[in-house]
Amino acid sequence: MSAERYAVRTIRLCTKDCLCLYICPTGATDTENSIIDKDKCIGCGKCADACPSSAISMVPRAFPPQQAHADEVTQAMRALFASKVAQESMAAGLPDALAVALEKSDRIMAEDAIREAGYMLPQSGNAHAFLQGLLDGNRDAGFPREAVKRLLELLPANE
Repeated sequence: MSAERYAVRTIRLCTKDCLCLYICPTGATDTENSIIDKDKCIGCGKCADACPSSAISMVPRAFPPQQAHADEVTQAMRALFASKVAQESMAAGLPDALAVALEKSDRIMAEDAIREAGYMLPQSGNAHAFLQGLLDGNRDAGFPREAVKRLLELLPANE
């Protein structure tokens, strides 16, 4: 039986002090590619506690269902998201570097608002609808369509 959680390493934070190698009882942290083996991980959290750079976090193996929201909150959030998408689209049509910054800023603000409101749990129907909306929208050639398609395949909706 596997644990309810497992360890993941944020490689950007890892300072290679490698205390996790010595404390992990299963050897899950001892990998060539620095990715912790989640199949070996028993979820004890010893590696996360020992990591001096806080590069290891414990994450759940299964996410909880999306929390319910009142209709008025849902409507207000949808209006906010729609305004940010509209602003992003307007900025995309402008010609200079400031427009690019505005476009990215609007996208980040919308994503942050969605996530903080609890609307973007990876397994939620809201996240799936958002990702599908990105695929259905008119995006530039640099948009990672295949990555979004893959996310839709990998993230099971549990609602």
